Amino acid sequence: MSTALLWFHNDLRLGDNPALVKAIESGKPVIPLFIWDENDSDLHTGRAAMWWLHQSLDKLSSRIEGLGNKLILRKGNPKDIVKEIINEHDVSTVYLNRRFEPPIIERDEHILSDIDHTVTNGNLLFDPEDIRTMQDKQYTVFTPFWKNCKMQEEPHEPLPTPSSIPAPKKLPDSLSIDEMKLLPKIKWYTTFEKKWRPGEEEANRILIHFLKSEARKYGKQRNIPGVRGTSRLSPYLRFGEISPNTIWHESKPYDNPGTEHFVREVGWREFSYHLMVNFPFLANNALRENFENFPWRDSEEDYDAWTKGMTGYPIVDAGMRELYATGWMHNRVRMIVASFLVKHLLIDWKKGERWFFDTLVDGDFCSNNAGWQWTAGCGADAAPYYRIFNPILQGKKFDTAARYVRRWVPEIADIPNESIHAPWELSEDQLQSYGVTLGKTYPKPIVNHEFARERALDTFDKIAPKK
Repeated sequence: MSTALLWFHNDLRLGDNPALVKAIESGKPVIPLFIWDENDSDLHTGRAAMWWLHQSLDKLSSRIEGLGNKLILRKGNPKDIVKEIINEHDVSTVYLNRRFEPPIIERDEHILSDIDHTVTNGNLLFDPEDIRTMQDKQYTVFTPFWKNCKMQEEPHEPLPTPSSIPAPKKLPDSLSIDEMKLLPKIKWYTTFEKKWRPGEEEANRILIHFLKSEARKYGKQRNIPGVRGTSRLSPYLRFGEISPNTIWHESKPYDNPGTEHFVREVGWREFSYHLMVNFPFLANNALRENFENFPWRDSEEDYDAWTKGMTGYPIVDAGMRELYATGWMHNRVRMIVASFLVKHLLIDWKKGERWFFDTLVDGDFCSNNAGWQWTAGCGADAAPYYRIFNPILQGKKFDTAARYVRRWVPEIADIPNESIHAPWELSEDQLQSYGVTLGKTYPKPIVNHEFARERALDTFDKIAPKK
């Protein structure tokens, strides 16, 4: 009897998995497969996310075994591996949920060009190519895009988790999770284990808890990094441990502005994929052509200070330290630190994009790119180039009680709330009374805010489109 090959990508779950359901419905025994493509790893998984992937695959493997089958783990060239399994195990059809990153689209189409296959959408609410303007063009502004999405046929109800996955008498050979060697050599990720529990079951638990508790206040608390006001589901979405369909439908009974705002953030993820699919050059270039010859500064010293959270601006440093310690950063702070790199330091947004992608457990190819292009002012629906986040005012406004800064920048924790976001404004005697010596216990600002602002405005104005 022929078999069905279920090829997992970034859909590491059993619930609401269209490809899995189609494979089972074929009536054939199913071979569940995950391939780590070493050659393309930089395209879809950063080092922090590789830690998450290791944990997620381990959880998925256990769940599949509980349903009477086994997850086959391989590493190498996907084309060679897929064709080997097809030939050796009489595979009639390959089932997979579509990936939407341009390099992966091209790769998968090449692999499957002469193979019978069924591709489903298990990763987005809507197909990015189906959402079009009245002029049959791609959207480049979020609000009308999301309005159009909500006018489409409602996303399907989440598909149930199967009670079993029929296995063939003989399964292909598989590597163990440790033999996959996904964990980065630099083990800074050991601190992640204190914060995260990857896996489908945890994703669903977090969603339900969030909807019942914090979601109602989401609109008010989502910008405050010192409180737990967001869902923190982004890494679970990144690896498909929960589907956007599940979030959409589970949120419906909670009819309040906070929950609506939360679902809107899922819409921003949809928008990011819409942009990347319709403008595939975004993978390497800015959407706005006037940025092609932007005179970025090449300062490794400033960039290094930024990555290490040693800029002298407490809210920026808190964010960068949170990122390195946990693989995650509060979204408001992501915008602040990104703006600081691009506007205050005039360092190429692509360098920030790469750093985020490598250190975020939710490092998503499309969303990360869209976020950085928005902040830099070179993408779709972008912040105006003259919008420059003031890290002092941002800290005072969104971290008023300085809970966030005190947690991640403990060397200045004794400074009062009214001064902690700009410690250099205090006298040396005042600073010493709080146990702080600028330049020794905590850095002096690497750039003056007013100077940086004027420099950025002048530089960005030179490449701004003329009216």
